[in-house]
Amino acid sequence: MIALLVLALAFLEIAAMRVIGVDGNRLTAALLALTPYWAVGGLMLGGVSLGLRHWWIGGIVLAVALALVAMQVPRAIAATQPPAHGAALRVMSSNQYLGHADVDTIVRLVRENQIDVLNLLELTPREVREFERAGLFETLPYRVLKPQYGGAGSGIVSRYPLTELSLAGPSRMEQPSARVDLGGTSIEIVAVHPIPPTTDAAEWKKEVAGLPGPDSHGPVRILAGDFNATVDHATFRDLLGAGYTDAALSRGEAFTSTWPSRFFPPPVTIDHVLVDPRVAVEHYRVLDVPGSDHKAVLAELTLP
Repeated sequence: MIALLVLALAFLEIAAMRVIGVDGNRLTAALLALTPYWAVGGLMLGGVSLGLRHWWIGGIVLAVALALVAMQVPRAIAATQPPAHGAALRVMSSNQYLGHADVDTIVRLVRENQIDVLNLLELTPREVREFERAGLFETLPYRVLKPQYGGAGSGIVSRYPLTELSLAGPSRMEQPSARVDLGGTSIEIVAVHPIPPTTDAAEWKKEVAGLPGPDSHGPVRILAGDFNATVDHATFRDLLGAGYTDAALSRGEAFTSTWPSRFFPPPVTIDHVLVDPRVAVEHYRVLDVPGSDHKAVLAELTLP
């Protein structure tokens, strides 16, 4: 009885934070990332409690677990896309895991998928030299690169001319941004990489809040990268509430995990491509990158 009650209270606390929209501290932010697993665990806990005839515990836990499941279901359902008849654009983002990701694989994926804009997180000076050797800049010649040793570097490389901007607020890790000139059409893109909430939850919230919102009267904006956040974080949902569309959610692929690339800790979806609501998401995929602890994310878009 006591063990069931303790487990039930822990489950209900996390469920309440998810429903209310509070990310809390480093520990609770980490636990909220596991909400899909909590929902399944709640169903099991509720069923066990009812089986042991602890009716109140079982009934409450099961009802809350079912509510969590209902909140998760839309992630597997593709949404209707807005009417968009402009240029096609393929955007990919890859966390390079302190510069250890396999460079040749990235270049191959860029060529095979005809990527137009590539965001690179945790980009190091050594890896920039390796990309030069592997021919990435022959395919994507335009660059806004902010490499650093360790995990703080980032960069944007493009098939089309880039003009460096300063769209993101202050952050401990580089979050470069640029205007992409597609020849008569311009978009704005940010390589997103806020500090993880498990390092400093308050700073993470501040850095995510410092990302630019969509501008319905200006160029299309795209945020792509490692947000260190899932859809179950209120901090991330605030971005969606500002008007962005998550490419994975839009295509019913939001259960596809992006980190870690191995099986432990439990995989979650923290890499995203967010697009202006005027943009149609035609396809979304998650791609394996040897040497990285993240998977790359790719979105094929049609601009308005």
